[in-house]
Amino acid sequence: MSELTNLGAAPSSDAHRGGEVTDLHPLPGQGAPLDRERAEAAARDLLDALGVDTEEESIAETPRRMVDVYRELLTPIHFNATTFPNDGGYDELVVARAIPFHSLCEHHLLPFIGVAHIAYLPGERIIGLSKLARVVELFARSVQVQERLTTQIANWIERELRPKGVGVVLEAEHMCMSLRGVQKAGASTVTSALLGLVRDDARTRGEFLALTGGAAP
Repeated sequence: MSELTNLGAAPSSDAHRGGEVTDLHPLPGQGAPLDRERAEAAARDLLDALGVDTEEESIAETPRRMVDVYRELLTPIHFNATTFPNDGGYDELVVARAIPFHSLCEHHLLPFIGVAHIAYLPGERIIGLSKLARVVELFARSVQVQERLTTQIANWIERELRPKGVGVVLEAEHMCMSLRGVQKAGASTVTSALLGLVRDDARTRGEFLALTGGAAP
């Protein structure tokens, strides 16, 4: 399996101002509400323009189904970030590996599908492990590029927990690369965002990459 790799990338400097971490894009779900009538009409117009006979019985409901699919893929599920005091003073990496996710490439509206590996080095608080999977889904349910998705996840964890370090690695296959253009099925794109000690401390960085199956650049 071939790989396009961007390990060790940090969020751009615009994401860090005055010690605060902000996402470069608005939180998913903050756009206008769905206009179903308009969306179905647009889907029908698109199919007609592409030469698809929308009067065929088997296709007549396709515009509605298209809207249902994209609405589901673009509707994030918000959640409460349940955190707890780090009473035991745990000071090693907490790692959640191979969290499945899918998102939509904002350039072609085709899916990219893969797994996320997330780690953080606790400070004063720890988080319920299921929330690490939920934050991936929160930002994945949007039109995305993998690089931004990676930094949004890392920034969210840093903002909510203020840990000593954060590491996020995403591995995904992009259908816009597998099904069209160069048509290289099985090619995997790897991106990472490393913050705090996971980026700056060589031992912690190496441990994170080893635990997530990565290799130092």
